[in-house]
Amino acid sequence: MSTTESPKNVDAGEIAKFEALASRWWDPESEFKPLHDINPLRANWIDKQAAVAGKRVADVGCGGGLLSEALAQRGAQVTGIDMGEAPLSVARLHQLESGLQIDYRQMTAEQLAEEAPEQFDVVTCMEMLEHVPDPAAVIQACARMVKPGGQVFFSTLNRNPKSYLFAIVGAEYLMRLLPRGTHEYSKFIKPSEMGHWVREADLEMTELMGMTYNPLSKRYKLTPHDVQVNYLMRCTKPE
Repeated sequence: MSTTESPKNVDAGEIAKFEALASRWWDPESEFKPLHDINPLRANWIDKQAAVAGKRVADVGCGGGLLSEALAQRGAQVTGIDMGEAPLSVARLHQLESGLQIDYRQMTAEQLAEEAPEQFDVVTCMEMLEHVPDPAAVIQACARMVKPGGQVFFSTLNRNPKSYLFAIVGAEYLMRLLPRGTHEYSKFIKPSEMGHWVREADLEMTELMGMTYNPLSKRYKLTPHDVQVNYLMRCTKPE
């Protein structure tokens, strides 16, 4: 995949999926229930590693603003970007209810990196890389917008038979945790591929964290040694 800057690193079909569901983004019992369930886990993990209070944070692929609001509640100065107009409208409406100060903007990661290079202490890009044509270019953009010494957090899905069984067959067809067609297996990303793109972007991977789901307890948890399905990666930009 090319890592050159492209302001059109967008899959219209992927945007349309989330546009159609946008009105239900903040309903914890809707199709976005998994996001509501994992949001405290990922927000607490990010805050524990980066101490976001008072820091400038870019939330890339923010959707309806779940993570953006969680980080803002922890004291971060958040800029949330997404290419979906409907999810951003929902995010802004919910912001009126929450009273949080978040700068939501409709733009790509590449565009924000061009506009605000090395302006953010922390960059998050959660559950987004598997929905764009060129994930390596997004990683490059995240690296450009974070300050030297800053941290970048990614999350995505591993690509192997277990992830296909759990994330698509199980989550979309059997347990119906997600709408059918939410994910395309071919777009899942192996940690080795992520690691290669991260190094190409001159970032250093500092932590790899798995996240697992227990169908009996219906709970998610962070699992440092199990990255076979969902995983998060913490990276640092050298000083």
